[in-house]
Amino acid sequence: MAKTLELQFNTRDNKPFSITLSDPVEPINPAAIAAAMDTLLAQNCFTTSGGDLVSKKGARIIERNENDIIIG
Repeated sequence: MAKTLELQFNTRDNKPFSITLSDPVEPINPAAIAAAMDTLLAQNCFTTSGGDLVSKKGARIIERNENDIIIG
């Protein structure tokens, strides 16, 4: 099962922007995630078509299951 951590932000134009990270460290530490997101906002690392990132919107873990199907 593949897991990713999605960091969700709002841009200056109030558009959503997310950053997806593969294989997050477990157990998940919400305080560390919030601190990392605050750092990204403070450093102004990303500029999007909707403008700079201005606020945190949320974060979530996404789990994906893959099952191969044998054909012929």
